[in-house]
Amino acid sequence: MIDELFVQNVALIEEASLVPAKGLTVLTGETGAGKTALLSAIKLLIGERGDVTAIREGSDELHVEARFFLADSGEEGTIVRRRMNTDGRGRVEIDGHMASVGELAEKIGTTVDLCGQHEHQRLLDVHTHVALLDAWIGAQACEALVHYRSCLAVAKQAQSELERVRAMSSAATSKIEEAAFVVRKIGEVDPKQGEYEALQEQLPRLEHAEALMEATHLAHGALSDDEGATDRIAEALSALRGVSSFDTKLATLAETLESSLIDLEDTASELRSYTDTLEFDEQALERLQSRFAAFQGLMRTYGPTMEDVFAHAKEAQEVMDALEDGDERIAQAEAACVAAEKNLEAAADALDEVRMHNAPKLAAEITHQMAFLEMGTAEITIEHKRLNRTQWTDAGPSQVEFLYKPGKELRARPLRKIASGGEVSRVMLACKVVLGLADGCKTLVFDEVDAGVGGTAAVALAEVLARLAQTHQVIVVTHLAQVAVMGEKHYVVHKSKDALPKTMLGEVSGEARVEEIARMLSGSLSKASCAHAREMLEEAAGALNAG
Repeated sequence: MIDELFVQNVALIEEASLVPAKGLTVLTGETGAGKTALLSAIKLLIGERGDVTAIREGSDELHVEARFFLADSGEEGTIVRRRMNTDGRGRVEIDGHMASVGELAEKIGTTVDLCGQHEHQRLLDVHTHVALLDAWIGAQACEALVHYRSCLAVAKQAQSELERVRAMSSAATSKIEEAAFVVRKIGEVDPKQGEYEALQEQLPRLEHAEALMEATHLAHGALSDDEGATDRIAEALSALRGVSSFDTKLATLAETLESSLIDLEDTASELRSYTDTLEFDEQALERLQSRFAAFQGLMRTYGPTMEDVFAHAKEAQEVMDALEDGDERIAQAEAACVAAEKNLEAAADALDEVRMHNAPKLAAEITHQMAFLEMGTAEITIEHKRLNRTQWTDAGPSQVEFLYKPGKELRARPLRKIASGGEVSRVMLACKVVLGLADGCKTLVFDEVDAGVGGTAAVALAEVLARLAQTHQVIVVTHLAQVAVMGEKHYVVHKSKDALPKTMLGEVSGEARVEEIARMLSGSLSKASCAHAREMLEEAAGALNAG
């Protein structure tokens, strides 16, 4: 809902503000006064493409700003600003943050419907018709649609799995020889996880066994032979212990030597044990070297690491396995697809049944409103056409379209092909009244909704707009006094006679509103026209209060 609108330098408007009512707001004024400039400003705020020709002559920039109360707005609402320079560059802000025109259309555009005679209207877009029908039907359609979409998702997943299994089977057939070669070559070596790392640790010991034995033997002798390191340190320790009672410092040094002696003795013991494990086995060495070379060969071909080798082996084996049980997998996937399609078809039939049962009821209600708008025998029908399976979407298995029949004996045609602007406006209005809140738009802006309307049809049009304003915020640009008197708020647009004209906007009430209604009735402010205007305003007030 639009709470407040500010416009600056748009067309003939230098500066104007509009605070529309929650219900019906009417805009009146003489032809050419600039009422459509306000609609241009609203278009900019709902994300429509901007045009530099909309900038007021002599100005460098236009600026439109509004406060909207949306479903997710806080107490202060959502503030939207849009600027455009004469060089075509623009700026969009939503609640003080920069945004794109697309974001503006998504957040604001879906809540405001511009129902002008020549405007693109949501109800003229056939793709929206099925959603409007479902929204009008309510919970029954919602449940059927949710179940259908669930079945559609399962069917898509089953088809995707079938394609994957078939592709794998096809790939396996073409790559079977290559896969078999890989499995055979790696299988000849039969590598085990961690074996290569173990070889890397073992081989240096076998290759240098003699050097290791000589070094450890010498080291052990230096520590443990007579007059070796342990004997000499033991002598030093004995000497210090003999005098340590005379000096505590020597006692500390003795403890250090004792600890070192223990470490040396442990080291000598380990060296002896290590030497005992060393054995020079030429056959074992050749066997490990051959094994190590085989691993390196695999890594050169399928590496660079052993993990890569194992991955190649696994992939090749999967290809061979896929060929072995490929037919069985395909059969299982095909059976799953058939079952999913069967369930989907049943869900599609159930959804279509709900829609087909309720569509004539919706069409009848819209037609009833059209008759109330003095449209004679014109009527709305709703066409329901089942699509090919490949055309099914999340919206359903069928196309739903609202069609218009100008008379009972005439052929029904798509709404978008109605030639008369007056007919378009009144059909749109009838649809809006019947759909109520189901269409999701909170604010409706009508331009030229009264085109070609007069007499009793004008009274009916005014009553319908007032009824629509009970469920929506409605802003109407009108030339009919019958419509103007029904507004909760009434703004008059007029144009100055300066060299560079300015369009000005002001709210009228009391006697000023009486005079504007009188002008609309007769073009003059005679006593008779003013009296008639007062009478119409009083009757309208009574009707609104009674409603």
